[in-house]
Amino acid sequence: MLLRKLFRTAFKYKAQFISMIIMVAIGIGVFVGFNMEWYTLENNTGAFMSDTDYADYRLYSENGFSQSDIEAIKNIQEVKEASRVFNVNVDVKDEEKSLALFALEDYCVSTMYIVSGKDYDENSDGFWLSDKYAYANGITIGDTLTLTYRNAQISGEVVGLVKSSEFMICVADANQLISDFTSFGFVYASPSKVFKEMGFSFYPQINLISDMEKTDMEKAVTNALGKTTLVLSKEEHVSYAAALSEVEEGQTMVSVLPILFLLIGVLTMITTMHRITANEKTQIGTLKALGFKNGKIIRHYTAYGLFIGVVGAIVGIAIGYGICALVVNPNGMQGSYFDMPDWTLRAPWWNWLILAAVIAFLTFISFLSVRKMLNGTAADALRPYTPKKVKALAIEKTKAWENLPFGTKWNLRDVFRHKTRSAMTLIGVIGCMLLLVGGLGMRDTMTEFLNTLDNHSLNYQTRVNFTETATKEQALEFADKYDGDFVATSSVQLDGEAVALEIYGIERDSVRFNGADGKEVKLTRDGAYICIRLANKGVKVGDEITFSPYGSDTSYKVKVVGVLRSFQSQSIIMTDEYARSVGIDYRISSVFLNISPDAIKPEDFISGTQTKASIMESYSSFMQIMNVMVLVFVLAAVILGVVVLYNLGVMSYVERSRELATLKVVGFKNKRIGRILVSQNIWITVIGIIIGLPLGVGVLHLLITMLASEYELKMALGALTYCVSVLLTFGVSLLVGVFVARKNKKIDMVEALKGTFGE
Repeated sequence: MLLRKLFRTAFKYKAQFISMIIMVAIGIGVFVGFNMEWYTLENNTGAFMSDTDYADYRLYSENGFSQSDIEAIKNIQEVKEASRVFNVNVDVKDEEKSLALFALEDYCVSTMYIVSGKDYDENSDGFWLSDKYAYANGITIGDTLTLTYRNAQISGEVVGLVKSSEFMICVADANQLISDFTSFGFVYASPSKVFKEMGFSFYPQINLISDMEKTDMEKAVTNALGKTTLVLSKEEHVSYAAALSEVEEGQTMVSVLPILFLLIGVLTMITTMHRITANEKTQIGTLKALGFKNGKIIRHYTAYGLFIGVVGAIVGIAIGYGICALVVNPNGMQGSYFDMPDWTLRAPWWNWLILAAVIAFLTFISFLSVRKMLNGTAADALRPYTPKKVKALAIEKTKAWENLPFGTKWNLRDVFRHKTRSAMTLIGVIGCMLLLVGGLGMRDTMTEFLNTLDNHSLNYQTRVNFTETATKEQALEFADKYDGDFVATSSVQLDGEAVALEIYGIERDSVRFNGADGKEVKLTRDGAYICIRLANKGVKVGDEITFSPYGSDTSYKVKVVGVLRSFQSQSIIMTDEYARSVGIDYRISSVFLNISPDAIKPEDFISGTQTKASIMESYSSFMQIMNVMVLVFVLAAVILGVVVLYNLGVMSYVERSRELATLKVVGFKNKRIGRILVSQNIWITVIGIIIGLPLGVGVLHLLITMLASEYELKMALGALTYCVSVLLTFGVSLLVGVFVARKNKKIDMVEALKGTFGE
C-alpha cells in the first residue's frame, strides 16, 4: 500500500519531484563529466608519454652539443636515458606548409607511436610522418616528401605514419594556439639521413629522462658541462604543460559549476521536502491512526529522498558521460587540441563514493523532514500544518506603511514569513546571473584580446624566422631590404627561473605593445619592461633586476621602466638601443615584414616563415571551443533559473492557496492576484540581479586568472553582455512567475479554506 502511495504522492507533487531530480542530475552530471574529462586526459596523456619515453628535461644550446657534452650528461648518476636531438622547423618544398623535423641520435627518449608502416630504423632513408598531417594533406605511405632547410633539400619516402607525445600539441611556435595539421605537422628521420643531405651535423638540444628535481638537474648539468645551460623541465614543454593545464582547468571547473548546482539542489531538496511533508501532515496522521508505526512511516517518506537521489544519480551519470564524450574525443573539442592514440573515457574511483554520499545525504534530508511531523499523537498529526507566526515588520510601525499599496504589504509579509523559500528564489536568480555574466564575459574578454592582437599588436603580414647560424649583419641587411622590423629572442635566468628576453628593433610600427591598463605603450630607450606576471611577483617600476643569459657567466643589470601585457611566456622586453647601452649582445631571431611569403627570396639563413593570418586562424579555432563553453554556461543558467524558480513558485502557490482563496472570496480578481504574485518575483529578481552582477564579474576574474593566466588578459564586459544577462535572467523569472500565477484560476476555494493543501 505504501509503495502505491509513494508513486501517487510523487505524481501529486510531480513538479517538485521533477525539479529536484533535474537539479540533482545536473549537479551530478557536471560533477561526473568534468571529473571524467580531467581524469581521462591525465591518464591517457600520461600513458602516451610513458609509452613513448617522454623526456623529463630538455637542454638547449645555440652553438650545439658535442659528443663530449652528451657523454658528460649520460655520466650524471641520476640520468636514466639521454640523446642529442636535432629539432627544427623546415618548409615543405613548393607548398606554404612546414614541419618540425625531429632526429634522435639515440632512439631511447622522445620516441614514436607507430600508427601504420615500418618501425623506426636508424639506417633508413625514409620519413615517419605525423598521421594527422598526412590525412589532412592527402599523403600516404610510399609517397615522396621533400623538405627544405637552409637552401638544402631533404627528400625521402614516407615509410610510416606516427604520433609522438613530443608533438602531442603540434604548433609551430608560441604564437600558434591550436594545432593546424593542414599547414604544420612533424616528421621523424634518422640523423644519418638528415645530416647526409644537409652536409653538416648539428645537435642544438639534448632530451633526457631523470627523476631529479629541476634545481638539482641545473646544478648537475652546469657541473658536467662547465657552463650554465638552459634546462627546461617537462612542465615547461608545450605538450606536458598543455595537458597539465587542461587537467587543472577541469579540476577548477569541478570546484565551481558542480558545487553551485549541487548546493542549490540540496537547498531545494531541504525546502521542498519540508513543504511536502508539511502538506502531507494529515496523511501522516491518518497512517498513524490506522496503526502504522513511526518507523515504517519514516521509512516510507525517507524513500522519497532515496528515490530522488537514485534517479537523479542515474540521469546525472548519463549526462556526465555525455558531457565527457562530447569534449574528450578525437573528433571533438579536445581532439582539435591534443593528438594522442587513446581516447578511452575514464572516471576516478572516488567519484562513486561521493555520489553514494550525495544520495545518502538526500535520503537523510527526507528523514529529518518527516521525523519532525511525527511528534505527538495521531490526533496531533491529523491537525493541518500551521505556518509559524512572525513578528510584525519594523516598517509596519511607521506611517509609511499605511501609504503602501495592499499588494506591497502582502508581499512584504509573505517574503519574511517564508524566509527560506524567498532566500532560495534569490539564490536561484543570483546563480543564473552569475553563470551568464561569467560565460558571456569570458567570450567578451577573448574577443577583445583577439581584436587587439589582430588590429593593433600584430601590425605585420609575415614573420621570417632565422637559423641559429644567421649573423646579425645578415639579419639587419635582410630587414632593411624588405623594410622590416626585428626581434632577438633568447632565454635568460632571472631569480633561478627561465624568462624570455625580447629585444626589439621597431622603426616601422610592425609590432605594438599594451600596458597593464590596456593602453598602447611606446618602448623607450631608458630601460626594460616586464610582463604582468613578473610584476605580480613583486618587481616594481623603478627597480633594477639582474639576469644572466644561459651559456654565459655574464650578468646584466637593467632598470624597469614599465609593465606590459604578454600573451606568451614570462618576458623582459627592451629596445635594441637600450640593449646596446648596457652591453647585451644578441642574435636576431625573426624579422616582421608587410609582404607575403611568396615575395621573399630564399636564403640559407631562413629557417621558416609564419603569416599573421595563420596565427589568427589558430585563435579562431580556439574561439570555436570557447563558444561551446559559453553555450554550456548559458544553458546551465537558463535551466537553473527555470527549474529553481518554477519549483519554488509552485511551492509558494501551494503554501498560499488558503490566502489566495481568501483574497478571491473578498472580491479580488484573478488578474490582480496574478499581478501581486508576479510583483514579488520581480522584487526578488531585481535584488538577485543587483547581487549577482558583481558576483558574476568576480567569477569571470577567477576564470581568467585560473584558466588563462599565461595570456595576461584584460577583463572585458561589453554592454551587450550586461543587457543579455539582465534581460535573460529577468525574462526567465518573469515567464516562470506568470506561468505559476496562472494556477490561481484553478484554486478550489472550498478545499483551500478547509485547510487541505494541494495543487
